[in-house]
Amino acid sequence: MSHYLLTVPEDIYARARRVAEETAQPVDQVMIDYLRTLSTPLPALPPEEEAELEALKNLSDDALWTIAREQMPEHLQDQMQVLMDKNTMGSLSAEEHADLERLVERGQRLMVRKSEASAILTNRGYTVTPKDMTARE
Repeated sequence: MSHYLLTVPEDIYARARRVAEETAQPVDQVMIDYLRTLSTPLPALPPEEEAELEALKNLSDDALWTIAREQMPEHLQDQMQVLMDKNTMGSLSAEEHADLERLVERGQRLMVRKSEASAILTNRGYTVTPKDMTARE
């Protein structure tokens, strides 16, 4: 078990202490049990996406930086924004809705790749900031 000193606001501690007294448990256990309820597992990615992310570990630092800085093409960003605006107004056709879903999914896959590349770079000793995650001209 790891040890970690956590400073919490007095009201949170008082609530945890009350629960501990009511359930005859240590305050630490009450807080640990509560934290465990918050940690729901992330949904599994499709196998092909898992394999793609695993393959990133074998790339060079330069290739990972390229992925970390990758951006959705501007014309697709613009198209997605138009469709999102129309969706907000409730005026999307079925075809436009399918296009919006496709673009959102593409953007999500891009963000997962960027995040994984950034995590690998961080593990390799680099500092990756939000500014680093933008395309360089």
